[in-house]
Amino acid sequence: MAHSPNSYVALALIFLLIGTSSAQLSEKFYSNKCPKVFDTVKSVVRSAVAKERRIGASLLRLFFHDCFVDVEAICPGVVSYADIVAITARDSVLILGGPFWNVKVGRRDSRTANFTAANTGVIPPPTSNLTNLISTFQAQGLSAKDMVALSGAHTIGKSRCTSFRNHIYNDSNIDNTFAKIRQNNCPKKSGLGDNNLANLDFRTPTYFDNNYYKNLIIKRGLLHSDQVLFNGGSTDSIVKTYSQNDKAFDSDFVAAMIKMGNNKPLIGKQGEIRKNCRRFN
Repeated sequence: MAHSPNSYVALALIFLLIGTSSAQLSEKFYSNKCPKVFDTVKSVVRSAVAKERRIGASLLRLFFHDCFVDVEAICPGVVSYADIVAITARDSVLILGGPFWNVKVGRRDSRTANFTAANTGVIPPPTSNLTNLISTFQAQGLSAKDMVALSGAHTIGKSRCTSFRNHIYNDSNIDNTFAKIRQNNCPKKSGLGDNNLANLDFRTPTYFDNNYYKNLIIKRGLLHSDQVLFNGGSTDSIVKTYSQNDKAFDSDFVAAMIKMGNNKPLIGKQGEIRKNCRRFN
């Protein structure tokens, strides 16, 4: 499975796909049309994560172009891939030890690709400063607290050397020992080891918990855009709270996920139900 060159906020990479209108969605949308969809998705995700735990993080970040879970066979032309993305995101978090939330469904798939948006600043790159992060998320109807909570999904998964090279060699807000350890697997010269991977959370990289925030407190965030969340700025207090209270993090993460899912609806006759997630019909 490919890894995103901009592996920033776990779910930010899919918010353009899973935009919904909660008022017109329902947990029971497929009760008659495809009653096994939730169980089927969970079974596939559980099997995949059992084989390779970091797949859970990949499903969160990269589903919009890797299309890992396919339930088209059980309900042809009924279940949208946008809904599968939303269910898969929830199940991946849950299976890796994170919180549960109810997923409302009834989304339809977009007829446009999101690659342009992903590469033109709609999705913040790992070089982003705090001001850019806050403004980018606000443009999507998400608060600074939502942004910090969603950033916590970096408690799982990996990132490429190209995404954290500048941080470990040129930034001052990083623990020196941690920087040297990461430099061992990420040469300073561009073009060397670009695709080498490092865990976003060095403590528990395959378990969804609040260690991401504990890392930031001791200046061991892997990406520049991670560490700016705790760097003498307006979000320091939120990071400190999440580092000390995993329940607060879980609660705010769920709230932010649901809020993100209520953005930019594709419902009713809008969009389509893709036959193949990689192509428009």
